[in-house]
Amino acid sequence: MQINSTQHLSPSRSTRIFARVESPPLIILIPAGLVALAMALPLAYLIVRAFGASSEAWELLFRVRTAQILGRSALLVVTVTGASLAIATPLAWLTTRTDMPFRRTLSVLTALPLVVPSYVGAFLAISALGPKGLLQQMLSPIGVESLPEIYGLPGAAITLTLLSYPYTLLTVRAAFRNLDPSLDESARLLGHGSWSTFFRMTLPQLKPAMAAGSLLVALYTLSDFGAVSLMRYETFTWAIFQQYQSAFDRSIAAVLSLVLVLFAVLILMGDGFVASKGRFYRTGSGSARATNAVRLGRWRWPAVAFCVAAVVAALGMPTAVLGYWLVKGVSAGEPLTLVWSATLNSLYVSLMAAVAATVLAVPVAALAVRHPGHLSRLFERVSHTGYALPGIVVALALVFFGSRLVQPIYQTVWVLVFAYVVLFLPAALGSFRSSLMQVSPKIEEAARCLGHGRISVMLSITAPLTRSGLLMGGALVFLVTMKELPATLILGPLGFSTLASRIWSASSEAFFAQAAAPALMLIFISSVPLAILMIRDRSRQ
Repeated sequence: MQINSTQHLSPSRSTRIFARVESPPLIILIPAGLVALAMALPLAYLIVRAFGASSEAWELLFRVRTAQILGRSALLVVTVTGASLAIATPLAWLTTRTDMPFRRTLSVLTALPLVVPSYVGAFLAISALGPKGLLQQMLSPIGVESLPEIYGLPGAAITLTLLSYPYTLLTVRAAFRNLDPSLDESARLLGHGSWSTFFRMTLPQLKPAMAAGSLLVALYTLSDFGAVSLMRYETFTWAIFQQYQSAFDRSIAAVLSLVLVLFAVLILMGDGFVASKGRFYRTGSGSARATNAVRLGRWRWPAVAFCVAAVVAALGMPTAVLGYWLVKGVSAGEPLTLVWSATLNSLYVSLMAAVAATVLAVPVAALAVRHPGHLSRLFERVSHTGYALPGIVVALALVFFGSRLVQPIYQTVWVLVFAYVVLFLPAALGSFRSSLMQVSPKIEEAARCLGHGRISVMLSITAPLTRSGLLMGGALVFLVTMKELPATLILGPLGFSTLASRIWSASSEAFFAQAAAPALMLIFISSVPLAILMIRDRSRQ
């Protein structure tokens, strides 16, 4: 019996097939180069600052304390990335490939922790689980005087894992929906069991999505400041912020930021190594079709319990604590005002950033996937550097260039949106790239042989096949833009406030009841695009 295989498990054979790669056309190469050049502005700023640094600043890199900070940062990145992958992969499988009850609702709820800012999540975790927190107060009548220490690596890792695993969840979930079920069926006909089929056939096809999601989690963890500062876990980001705040000379912070960029490059190299192995699209005849749901049997309700536990820990607890502060404030006479102007501002800039990032991600991803080489890898990695930098570094870089080169639009919404794109382009890039890797280039070649141009093929063939990745990438950018804080505070026009800035201004002054309303509003509004995407995907199955 002959089976048309759509996935070769041998990387060497797949590599030989792609030995001959045509030169990238200018219509892709030029836009990708311009995007990479624009995304490199923060890096250029750091280089300019670093070259002006004193010898004392460079000697700082070789101190034992710097090595300790680097080790703590690496430990946190590895811990959060591994834990996020361990949580997200089974959640993605349960909500896309099984008959688990309530999976449509859980598909939305398991992704919503992405909208909770890290500084809000960390504060809520401390107020609930920290010393003299809400949980300890509830347990004090039965003699519990204190709880285990939450500060340090445990608190930072738990907070960042619960808030960042949706990066991996959404990309892996999109990949699951694009898989052809005939592969699993062919493997079963050849005598493979469920576990053997998953590890030999399904898992290799998920590598690009898992790598893309893990990359976003790793870079997000590397650049986070809110959670690590509140949890008192010193990383490179915290050290950079301290330098910016305490020292007049910012060259030391620039030197430390360059180390952070090198760290991010190492992460990108690892991601590129994983994603470059093998191919992940159909090569045989036939057409893709919807998969049959895996019957969980007696494991249906334990699966629901696992999903609910993830939702409660990552979303339910923060929402409950916010509700507690809201009710406490209202009962004490705090006026409940909905910040409509901040809500409209957040929606406006987040939507603009999502559209811009999605459009700009297309040429970079197309060049990296369809025309792999040294230049395409360079463009792709440069496009990711902004995501590894703290928001304050990107904002100050744009202040440096904006005040000198584009004064007419400096301190306008356009510069703010550009900052969001620099920070969050990898969210759209990774999602679209993983979807594009599952589309066979032979389909595009066949369309061009029929007389269609590259743009026509992209719009009529490639775009519909990668729609899930495009929409998911845009949704990711929208969600993370809604909660971005440092760039908004520095680059926002005079009098321009968002929900994130309202939350920060209230919570930094310990007005937690005032912060509860905009925080709950942010969570509610950010759930809308995600819910629409989930419903749309379900209707296609």
